[in-house]
Amino acid sequence: MSRQLVECVPNFSEGRDASKVDAIVQAITSVSGVVLLDREMDADHNRSVISFAGPPEAAAVAAFRGVERAVALIDLNHHTGVHPRIGAADVVPFIPMEGVSVAECVKLAEGVAGEIWNRLQVPVYLYEAAARRPDRVNLENIRRGQFEALLREMGTVADRAPDYGEARCHPTAGATIVGVRKFLIAYNINLSTPDVEIARRIAKAVRFSSGGFRYVKAMGVPLASRHLAQVSMNLTDFEQTPVHRVFEAVRSEATRYGVTITGSEIIGLIPKKALEMAAEHFLRAENFTPGLVLENRIADAMSARPPLAEFLDALAAPTATPGGGSAAAAAGAMAAALGAMLMKFSKQDPEAFEQDRAFLAAAVERDADAFSHVMAAYKRPRAERAPFVEEALQGAALVPLEVAERARALLERLATLHVDKRFGSDVAVARALATAAREGAAANVRINLESIADEAFCQETEQRLSNAML
Repeated sequence: MSRQLVECVPNFSEGRDASKVDAIVQAITSVSGVVLLDREMDADHNRSVISFAGPPEAAAVAAFRGVERAVALIDLNHHTGVHPRIGAADVVPFIPMEGVSVAECVKLAEGVAGEIWNRLQVPVYLYEAAARRPDRVNLENIRRGQFEALLREMGTVADRAPDYGEARCHPTAGATIVGVRKFLIAYNINLSTPDVEIARRIAKAVRFSSGGFRYVKAMGVPLASRHLAQVSMNLTDFEQTPVHRVFEAVRSEATRYGVTITGSEIIGLIPKKALEMAAEHFLRAENFTPGLVLENRIADAMSARPPLAEFLDALAAPTATPGGGSAAAAAGAMAAALGAMLMKFSKQDPEAFEQDRAFLAAAVERDADAFSHVMAAYKRPRAERAPFVEEALQGAALVPLEVAERARALLERLATLHVDKRFGSDVAVARALATAAREGAAANVRINLESIADEAFCQETEQRLSNAML
């Protein structure tokens, strides 16, 4: 099944208080369909980086909730750290991963930016592919002078006017930068010296803005907790400027100053291809190709199998997910696909059915993810479990409810089809599948409602379900 997938990697100005970062992560992962990929905290930078992915709409909601929680918890007036920042939620980049274009992600970013201003009163700048001005493509231009300068200049310096909101800084949360970019590798190299001036000179030698590599941004910072200096970098196109090439350049520059590399670190995630390129360089293997990697060979072999066969294997496996809710959504997606086929044969616009198919196909995974959140909530310590379980159960009820509602609308659309009688069996199959989707999803809603304590939520959900079953 085709799917749409967006990654989001927000950076928050908190790297020392784990409870605050936990709260931000919880806000993000409370959104059904969103999967947490990674979280990083750094006390010297006083910054956290959270990576998550999901369907576009879910990713946008999760990004907003993370920003909302950060605005409530982080006061930049009391923030110190070596990493530049202008906001509690400093930067929120969206990265198109699968089935989504850059242009679609730009619209997503603009929607989130508008929500951040309208609901939180935090002004927003747009950067990279979403930038509306050439000077705001580069993140460092927007962060010039950091939060302290922004407090002084916003409202008085015309160039500091935000893209969304009034020209006034939020008194504690500053401003937020939202954008769309390619996959970026955050890569830091630690030096065997506390002399930050050496790190700054090396950073100047390798970064593009001062004559270095085209796709490298770099700065030298002190790591007080480790008594080291660090070259902190963003590699914005690892295929054009590979990780190993940057590592070798930093090592060469360090040798000039009589220091060595004590280690390096990857913040967030790194594509497998980047590691394969580094392996080929350092191993000097004459016959190296990605096909020699065991996992790649297995993935290639598995990809030859039809996607439906993989889904059926997963459905038949003795695991909790995917289950009946995912099967119901899949039935609805097939019904919508048949509807689209019939419209195309009849030379009519299939767009409505295509939208149904995309929504219901995404719901297959959303339902499984929602149930996984329930299982994770039950694994929390008993003393703090109840609110997380309640929230997860509500999410697990809402996904099949939306499937049931969509299936009802799909059934109505199928009932109005006017096609050649030779397609009668296709219409009948589509209606049967849509009916199965609605009935199966309704059963999932009801079983979740049995465990939910919030009476108001239950009443509202039951009313919506009744309407879906009419």
